[in-house]
Amino acid sequence: MFELPPLPYDDDALEPTISADTLQFHHDKHHKAYIDKTNKLAGEAGLDGLAMEQLVREARKRGDTALFNNAAQAWNHAFFWQCMTPDKAQPEGDLKPQIEQAFGSLDAFKAAFAKAGEGHFASGWVWLVTGSEGLKVISTHDADDTLVREGVFPLLVCDLWEHAYYLDYQNDRAAFLKRWLDEIANWSFAEAQLAASNGRGEGFRFPPQAFTAKDAPDTADERRPAS
Repeated sequence: MFELPPLPYDDDALEPTISADTLQFHHDKHHKAYIDKTNKLAGEAGLDGLAMEQLVREARKRGDTALFNNAAQAWNHAFFWQCMTPDKAQPEGDLKPQIEQAFGSLDAFKAAFAKAGEGHFASGWVWLVTGSEGLKVISTHDADDTLVREGVFPLLVCDLWEHAYYLDYQNDRAAFLKRWLDEIANWSFAEAQLAASNGRGEGFRFPPQAFTAKDAPDTADERRPAS
């Protein structure tokens, strides 16, 4: 049985960019609902005991849309919480020059990320990813994520569903994205993900204490982008 992973910071830690009310509602209600539904549907599908990453991929392989949507949303949200921090910083290490190489500058990256997020129609996610083509910005619709995309490894993501920002910004998604990038984006996490994509360290996984594994988890090689 999967459990709702706790937030890595206090409910009010991301204020004023994201209010405690938004974070509580988003985490305690929306994320929990995806976890609960995933547990129910995984049991009905005979897939109890798989790690969340395996479950998402197996649901897509089987064409089980309901299970995929809920499991992918459970994983996306767990990843999203890690992509934010109350400790404002700037990209460092290998990430900084790679951003500059791919986009020209940090400001140009932020503009590209915000443009992709603002222009994304309806619900979804905007990602900074790496792969054989280097760093790039992509967006995915609804529950779709990077786990089922060949050769793509996620570094950072922002939630574009209205429940992520509407209480604080109403329909001004552009303002949300700008403040998110400037104030709370977790560059240390993105740097760790970049290192993991190159075989240095472990990439993000849905918290292992939140499931009972019957099968061995995916190997690190399986989670790295194709070269």
